[in-house]
Amino acid sequence: MTTTARGTTVRALGAVTVGTLLANLLAYVVQVPASRVLGPDGFGQFSVLNAAMLVLSVPALAVQAVVAREVVKGTSRRRLWRLIGLVGVVVAVGSAVGVVVMMPLAHTSWATTLAALAGAAPLAVIAGGQGFLQGEGRFGLLGGVLAGVGVAKSAPIIAAIAFGAGPTGALAAGTIGSVVAAIVVAVLAADSRADRAGSGSGAARIGMGDVLSASSVQFVMIVAVSVDLLLSRSVLSADDAGVYALGAVATKAAFWLPQAIGVVVFPRLADPVRSAVALRRAVTVLAGIGCAVTVAAVACGPLVPAVISDDYRPVAGWMWLFALTGSLLAVLQVMLLAAIARNSARGAAPAFAVLIVEVVLIVSVADSVLGLAAIAAACASAAVIGTWAWMRAVG
Repeated sequence: MTTTARGTTVRALGAVTVGTLLANLLAYVVQVPASRVLGPDGFGQFSVLNAAMLVLSVPALAVQAVVAREVVKGTSRRRLWRLIGLVGVVVAVGSAVGVVVMMPLAHTSWATTLAALAGAAPLAVIAGGQGFLQGEGRFGLLGGVLAGVGVAKSAPIIAAIAFGAGPTGALAAGTIGSVVAAIVVAVLAADSRADRAGSGSGAARIGMGDVLSASSVQFVMIVAVSVDLLLSRSVLSADDAGVYALGAVATKAAFWLPQAIGVVVFPRLADPVRSAVALRRAVTVLAGIGCAVTVAAVACGPLVPAVISDDYRPVAGWMWLFALTGSLLAVLQVMLLAAIARNSARGAAPAFAVLIVEVVLIVSVADSVLGLAAIAAACASAAVIGTWAWMRAVG
């Protein structure tokens, strides 16, 4: 890699990292007032329904990778916008079904469940717009968009909680923020340099099949990050599920913290010449970050009762285990991104098999906060090992 290329990569990574860090910081700042004000039961509802919304938005999230890949190939931007709209409609319909499914599973009301799951469809527009910027290599603007989306989604929740809103009001505020963010991102992406230059008129065929292929991989990733939290209210008491939800914040933090690495390295993962080297380097960096995050969780765990509430003391000594799980899943994510970049959904097979085992173990064995956390950590380790072995075997 030349000095110029290395400098460009560093600047791109820096811009996306700053945007991602700010967005993630705001997302975790939300957890402090939510956990303190809503209490374990209300916070458990808030966290579980947010996780359900993320699972329902899998096709929307997959759109970013598909759009970025197709922009590089020169696919017509008009076709890509049509695809984004179609995915948004599909996610909206899925969210309506999800309300019916999640109410008995999470023991939540109709209004609270709807307030959360309605936030999934706008993510299709947000992710699609980000995909255009990513594919064009406009990482400076992408970093700004990531930060702005984080503000739009998190600030309304914090305000709602400050004014005394319960889980329903807080979740509804987050959904409204997502709608506003979707409108702004669509305007920015439509006003990109590529549009003004009239490029992107390729005749490549692109449709829901491409999104479904990427979604199958993305689905495994998102469910792997969320399945323990999604099932927590089914296998634990309401209060224990709320305590577990706070531990899961560390999982999400460790998982999303290095997200910028996957965003920047994705174009190289799609290049057959550079893919293997790029993947090894990304895994090495993520492993180092994961070790640092886990050690930090060991040091910061005892602060939980003082910073949040004494109600969460049972999980304070185990925050490192949640952070370790998230760090392992961050490594798994970049492996699965490589599978999407290569348009190979089979790369998710080992992680999917582990996911099935994890669900069985959770519903049949887990009966405590520590037991559920241990299952999640063990399965994350197995998924990473299995996926790495699979990718080595198939080249």
